[in-house]
Amino acid sequence: MGAKNTCKTAAVMGLIGRGPAEKSVSPAPVERTRNIEAITSEILDAKRAGGEAILTIGRGLIEAKALLSHGEWLPWLEERVEFSEKAAQRFMKLAREYSNPTALSDLGATKALMLLAVPAESREAFASELHEVNGEEKMVIDMTSRELDQVIKERDKALMAAAQAQAEQAAAEQAREKISQEMDLANGRIAGLNDLVGRYSAEARERQEELARITAEAGERQEEIARITAELKELKERPVEVAVESDPAAIEAARKEAEAAMRDKLDKAKANQKKAQADLAEVSSALERARLEREQVEAELRQQLAQAEKKAALASNEDFVLFKTILERLQEDGNRLCGLILKERNKDQERAERFSNAFFACLDKMRKEAQG
Repeated sequence: MGAKNTCKTAAVMGLIGRGPAEKSVSPAPVERTRNIEAITSEILDAKRAGGEAILTIGRGLIEAKALLSHGEWLPWLEERVEFSEKAAQRFMKLAREYSNPTALSDLGATKALMLLAVPAESREAFASELHEVNGEEKMVIDMTSRELDQVIKERDKALMAAAQAQAEQAAAEQAREKISQEMDLANGRIAGLNDLVGRYSAEARERQEELARITAEAGERQEEIARITAELKELKERPVEVAVESDPAAIEAARKEAEAAMRDKLDKAKANQKKAQADLAEVSSALERARLEREQVEAELRQQLAQAEKKAALASNEDFVLFKTILERLQEDGNRLCGLILKERNKDQERAERFSNAFFACLDKMRKEAQG
């Protein structure tokens, strides 16, 4: 842009306190040598001069506010120098932030105030760079106030989108870390359940073996009872001469004693068999519960892992993050527009109808553009 832009760049650098036009210094400490009348006169003269006198006005206001007692500031503003408190605050802010009156005169108070929206550490780079405005590259000093406002807003949107993307990425990383920790816990839990299933399985096999042994023992007892019963029957059926030689009462007592002993053994075997069957049923039930719990934990783990991977994939997609950010903002603006339409219906039905038609026309246009 030639020598003109070089001069303008130097002016802007001086304006933000870093350029060669004037060394950046903070406002000097308030000196209490001047009275309020002298300060008032200076501010009024600067108001008439305009331009570079903006800083003089701001410094004078800072000095006057420090000098005046509590309750005197606002009346003095209104009656003596004819400033609103808001206007005075703007002048004082310019005096605190800027030091070069020539640069301030070139840029103008309006754009100088707008530049305060850019953080101090980024202001110098922002003012010295070229920015695209409606397809044309311009420096801040060459922009209109409306163009500068547009550029600052676009910068803020870009920074917001970047911060949103960074936050989404951080959230995705935290989600991954959390899922990793949950997976470790779940894997540990599954390992414990596997041990439990193995223990129950071994115990079930032992119970089955014990049940088979008790059943076999019960069968042996039944066979023994049958054998003794057969022997007694044979004894009773022997010839009379043999029976006479024996004591029938003793034989009957022996038979009953043997039968009682066998029945006792058989009852114990049946009781043991019943207990073994109950133990086996309990172990089998515990084994089934452990298997079901393991399957449930594994299913939950697979679902959490799938969700984490999906969230991480979406968070790493810059277009998705930007789309989500813009869509959320669009939804907020849409809700506000709907609120305004409903509010207007209570005041002016015809105008509310125009608002509504314009709103739906905008939505329809966006829908058609999105569909291609």
